Amino acid sequence: MKKVTVVGAGSWGTALASLASASTPTTLWTRRPELAETINRTRRNRDYLPDHQLPDGVTVTASLSEAVDGTDAIFMAVPSHGFREVYGSVAEHIADDTPVVSLTKGIEQDTLATMTQVVTHISTGLDPTRIGVLTGPNLAGEIMAGQPTAAVIAMADQSTSLKLQTVLMGPTFRVYTNDDVVGCELAGAMKNVMALAAGMSDGLGFGDNTRAALLTRALAELTRLGLSLGGRPETFSGLAGMGDLTATCASSLSRNRRVGVALAEGKTLDEIIGEMNMVAEGVKTTKGVLGLARRAGVEMPIAEHVAAVLYEGMTPRDAVLSLMTREARAENE
Repeated sequence: MKKVTVVGAGSWGTALASLASASTPTTLWTRRPELAETINRTRRNRDYLPDHQLPDGVTVTASLSEAVDGTDAIFMAVPSHGFREVYGSVAEHIADDTPVVSLTKGIEQDTLATMTQVVTHISTGLDPTRIGVLTGPNLAGEIMAGQPTAAVIAMADQSTSLKLQTVLMGPTFRVYTNDDVVGCELAGAMKNVMALAAGMSDGLGFGDNTRAALLTRALAELTRLGLSLGGRPETFSGLAGMGDLTATCASSLSRNRRVGVALAEGKTLDEIIGEMNMVAEGVKTTKGVLGLARRAGVEMPIAEHVAAVLYEGMTPRDAVLSLMTREARAENE
């Protein structure tokens, strides 16, 4: 590939552009011209990753047409609530055989669509086998610091996914391929909801036993829903499922976990969001996940209690008590 484009200059988009630029000239798009100018001049994204320098192979622009002109692949790193609008503009400039990979781990609230479904809805002529996702335990700050991790790129077209794998692979970033786009994408979205619950648990002062039990039952919930919507079982025990769930629920770098901690400490959701300059996808995705669960007839008690805290005024402590006193049942139910 001669050029790849990352659309969205948040922490993860910036980190991915840095990875890709080691093998391929990479253009990073940001909505704000002043941020593009600053990054090009200082080689740092002051708003999201101020402590890390970007490689010279990354070019930053606020012009979407310039960003996607002549590109061989698009990586979409835009929050779910703005994904449709931004991708709609991207779609005007790309050919029908251009691979599009979503980095966004969310569900569109109004339509309950995943991001690959949004791409398919907008780009009706785009080759659907070249629409995919990149996901896994990928905390941007650790990646920029050169700490080893792995990810999975899910796409039906194996030859294209192998090319993208080559673009992204490096000595500290190992990429696996997978063709279960549905499972990988849903796992990434659902784990953000579970990270809110994990943060609440940590914020209440509960220990390792509680976290382990929560993660285990969270994995059962997201697997149930994922299978009902067409995902494969092994996906949820892999990097897209258990790997990403573990990182997001346990790390202090996780935005969704931090929101949960703050809620448990007594802050309101409006206060927490007002203090953050980054999006915690789980706050919006919880409604979407529960909408999908209701449509599929799948029970998700942890997600339901997260929603009760976020939207209905239940306290995190009451949510834990309610979960612990649910009717006893077999583990595999």
